Amino acid sequence: MNDLTIKGNWNELKGKLKQKYSDLTDDDLTFSEGKEDELFGRLQKKLGKTKDEIKKELADL
Repeated sequence: MNDLTIKGNWNELKGKLKQKYSDLTDDDLTFSEGKEDELFGRLQKKLGKTKDEIKKELADL
C-alpha cells in the first residue's frame, strides 16, 4: 500500500483498525502528511508487529 492510498482511505482504515485492535487510540492513529514513519513507529510499538506486517495488514483491510 502506498502513501497516497493511505491518505485517501485513512479514515476508513482507521475505523477498521480501531475495531480490530480496541486498545488503539486516536493519538496512535494520527496521520500527518510526511510523517508516515512516525505513524508506523507508533503502530509497531503498540501492536508488536514489524513495519512490513503492518503495511500488509493495512493492504488487507
